[in-house]
Amino acid sequence: MTSGPAPDANPAKRRGLTFPKQSRLLRRAEFRRVYEEGQRRSASLCTVFLRSNGRAQSRLGITVPARVGKAVRRNRIKRRLREIFRLNRAAIPAGWDIVVNPRAQAAEAEFGRLQREFLRLMPRASGPAEESPRS
Repeated sequence: MTSGPAPDANPAKRRGLTFPKQSRLLRRAEFRRVYEEGQRRSASLCTVFLRSNGRAQSRLGITVPARVGKAVRRNRIKRRLREIFRLNRAAIPAGWDIVVNPRAQAAEAEFGRLQREFLRLMPRASGPAEESPRS
């Protein structure tokens, strides 16, 4: 008799603390569409590209260029940004595809500062038709 994990044994998943696939941009074509058709907003720690997606929720994609550092550093930045997105889902209006291009300083920045800057670049709840770019 084998004893495997119980169904839904992951406590984080039960509490909604995961980053599910429906919240992510996964395909290259999705990223390209946001870059080509979306708005661009910049700040000192990152650049954000936003495009209305017509869905019930917003989705996040993160691209960290190799010039930011080695894989460990790039992955740390991605983990921090995913966590900010996950923790602040209620503050981010639904219906947007969001691509974040962090700068190297994002890896060393205080989490609170990175969070404030990321949220400042997010769209307002006014909706895509009324949204104006803030570069």
